[in-house]
Amino acid sequence: MSDLIRFERATFTRSGEVVFRELTWTLRDGETWAMVGPVGSGKTTFAQVLLGRHPLRSGTATWPIVGRAAFPSDVIRVVTFQEDSRLFSYRGHYYQERFNFTDPLDDVTVGDYLRTGLSADEPAIATVAERLGVGGLLEASFLTLSNGQVRRTRIARALLAKPELLVLDDPFMGLDTAGRADVAKLLGELIADGTRVLLIARPEFVPEWATHVMKLEGRAAVPGTAAVSAARPRAAETAAVPGGTILDLRNVTVRYGEKRILDNVTWQVRSGERWALLGPNGSGKTTLLCLVCGDHPQAYANEVLVFGQRRGTGDSIWDVKRRIGFVSPELHLYFTAPMNAETAAATGFFDVVTPRPTTPEQDAIVRQLFAEFALTDVMGRPFARLSTGQQRLVLLVRALVKSPELLILDEPFQGLDQAAIDHAKAWLDANLRADQTLIFVSHLADEIPACVTRELRLDAGRANEQG
Repeated sequence: MSDLIRFERATFTRSGEVVFRELTWTLRDGETWAMVGPVGSGKTTFAQVLLGRHPLRSGTATWPIVGRAAFPSDVIRVVTFQEDSRLFSYRGHYYQERFNFTDPLDDVTVGDYLRTGLSADEPAIATVAERLGVGGLLEASFLTLSNGQVRRTRIARALLAKPELLVLDDPFMGLDTAGRADVAKLLGELIADGTRVLLIARPEFVPEWATHVMKLEGRAAVPGTAAVSAARPRAAETAAVPGGTILDLRNVTVRYGEKRILDNVTWQVRSGERWALLGPNGSGKTTLLCLVCGDHPQAYANEVLVFGQRRGTGDSIWDVKRRIGFVSPELHLYFTAPMNAETAAATGFFDVVTPRPTTPEQDAIVRQLFAEFALTDVMGRPFARLSTGQQRLVLLVRALVKSPELLILDEPFQGLDQAAIDHAKAWLDANLRADQTLIFVSHLADEIPACVTRELRLDAGRANEQG
C-alpha cells in the first residue's frame, strides 16, 4: 500500500506554541483511521495539522496524497463542528432569528450552500443531498437547520468537492441512535466505493469499518483499539422535592404551513422535578424548549405558562431568561465574539453571547465552578482556541453560574469524553438544590444523570409522558 501522509518525529506549532511533539504516524492507501482521545487531547488540532495549517518545527512531514496540488487543503476536506465560513456565518445573526423567516436578500438556502463554489451539477447535488437525508431541505434556510441537519449538510458539501481524503470531526454529534447508524452505514458505503475517510469520534461510536484506531493523549499519539463501552446501570434515583408549577404547556401546537412540529402537547413541570426530554431528531424537542425559553415566536400563539406567567401577558423574554440556565449545541454556534473562557462562562449571568462587565462576586463563582469542572487550566485562554469539548464544559458552567430555578441542558455532553461525562453527571447529582428543576436532553441513556426520575418522549411532535 502506498503512503498518503507521513509524519516522522514531527513537531508542529501554533503561534509559537507546540501543539504536537515528535508525532510519528503514517496513513496508507486502503486504511481508514479513527482518532479518539479525551477532551483537550488535540483531536481537532490534528485535523488542522493534516491540512498543513500548523508550521513544522522539527522532524519530517510529507503529503504524497497532494500529488500535483499546491497544498494539502486542496485535496483534503475537514468537516468540523461549527459552520463559520464565507458561505455562512452565525456572526451576522442572532439566536432567536432562526425561528423567524429571514430576509430573502440575506438568506442562504441549503441548495445555495451546496452549490456555491463547487462545480457539481444539479443531479449530483440532488443525489448527494438525498443520500445524506437533506434532499427535502434544499429550499430551506441554512439558519433554521438543527445541529444534526447542519452536520449532514456539511458532509454533503464536502463530498461534492470530491476530496482525496475526507476528515470528519465527530459526524455523529447531535444525531440520535438511528441517525448515527444511518450515517455510519452511509460512510461505510462511501468507503467501499473508494472514498478515503479519517474519523474523529468518541471511542464508543467508532464503526466497525475503521481499520485502525489511534488515541491522542497529551498532544501525543499512541496506538490503540476502539474501546466500546457498555451501557452502565443507572445510579439509585433520588427523589426530588416537588413544589409550585414551573412550566404549564396546554395543547401546544406549532406548525409551518401544513407541517406540524408540535402536535397538541400538554406538559406540566413542578419545582424540583428532574425530567429527561427524549425523542429522535426532528421530533420537536428543540422547538419545545425554545417555546419555554421565549425564543420561539409561536409561544405567544399558544398557552405556554412559565413560572406561572403566560407568554405575551406583560413579561419580557429577559424576565423569563434570568430564571433559566440553558445550554444547547445550537446556542454554542453563536459564541463567535472574541473573549476568554471565563468571560464566555460569565455571559450566563446576563443571558447574552457577548462580553459584559462582571462583579468580583460573579468572578468568584466562575472560578469556583471552573475548579469543580477541572477547567482551571483553561482560565485566561481564548474561548475560540479551546477544543470543542472544553468549550462545551465552559458553556455548561455558563448555564450554572446563576444557580437558576430551571436548568435546561440540551445535549450538554456532546464532544466530551467519558471521564468528563461521568464527572459532570456526578456533579449534577450531588449539587443541584432540591428546589432546582432540571430538563435534560440526550440521545444516549447512559448520559442521563441518576437524579432524573421523569420522562417526556416526543415522536413526530406528539408527547408521551412517563414517570
